[in-house]
Amino acid sequence: MTWREANQTPVLGRLFSSYLEKRLGPSRKEGEPLEQKHRNIAASMQTALEEVLAAHWSALAKKTKQKSVCLAGGVAFNCLANGKIFDYSGFERVYVQPAAGDAGLSVGAAFAVNHQILGRPREFVMNHAGWGPEFSVQELRRAVEKFHSPEDEIGTSEMNEAALLETTAKHIASGKIVGWFQGRMEWGPRALGQRSILADPRRPEMKDVLNRRIKHREIFRPFAPSILEEATGDFFEKTHPSPFMTFAYPVRPEKRKVIPAPTHVDGTARLQTVSRTANPLYWKLLRAFGEQTGVPVLLNTSFNDNEPIVCRPEEALDCFRRTQMDTLVMGNFVLEKKFSGASPEETANSFAKRAE
Repeated sequence: MTWREANQTPVLGRLFSSYLEKRLGPSRKEGEPLEQKHRNIAASMQTALEEVLAAHWSALAKKTKQKSVCLAGGVAFNCLANGKIFDYSGFERVYVQPAAGDAGLSVGAAFAVNHQILGRPREFVMNHAGWGPEFSVQELRRAVEKFHSPEDEIGTSEMNEAALLETTAKHIASGKIVGWFQGRMEWGPRALGQRSILADPRRPEMKDVLNRRIKHREIFRPFAPSILEEATGDFFEKTHPSPFMTFAYPVRPEKRKVIPAPTHVDGTARLQTVSRTANPLYWKLLRAFGEQTGVPVLLNTSFNDNEPIVCRPEEALDCFRRTQMDTLVMGNFVLEKKFSGASPEETANSFAKRAE
């Protein structure tokens, strides 16, 4: 039984009062067009939030005389605001943990007991988000073998790491959409190179292709770039690490045509910086793609289709089968559909828009 068949789609009620409609007008119903007034309201709310946060950041920095700050709470996921903290305060180092919302309260509670009550020294540093389930080679192999059926048009190969990285980078560079299922699942709402869908950031049409073939989400929602940590300054105007995809920085003007797919309309991108020590396999894939294309950046979005991010291999295989994903790389296994979801026009004209 698939996740969809289990009919477990969450249903949320209204998250605002009628007072808001009295002030701003009737809410937009599902399926109704997105008008300019909706864009204006969203932009105004974001600007107002940034003004409030900037005042607090500035006051806090002056009061404490500190250069480092840790942010938490749901607002700490506002990556566009976070990216401006260096402009409006004296803080030079900012840390936002990967589950900074309510789900991460458990970490704060545990550390409060550990340090303040038990008096233990501060030693642990959360520099990666891979705290979820992991699956053995045997478990992955059993899932792949069970997945196949006689009528499948899917080829499967098992490769060593070097071949896996080279093959995956080639698939992405050729315009294919790749599911990437590796290691322990990320903790928090962001896919950070363990349960990700990857694509070529150089292709201006890739955002529309992903939305049409897999993600089926609002067109205004941007996708994120993953980048080698050491190459951040080559593509972005700020270099403070963003390992958990919690900061948005301006893309350098000369690079906006180089990575158009994850660059937002305002010229920013919600980046993930990938270090060799925190996520070595994903770092190697970025390096392999960079060696092949000259661009050590990948478009990274969560491995799902209007459902929770896949966790188990069976969920990844199910998502791979029922979407127009081209390739699934799961552990050392590479599964490739014999008939790609990409149209001949998408493949032949992949760089035409950028050339224009």
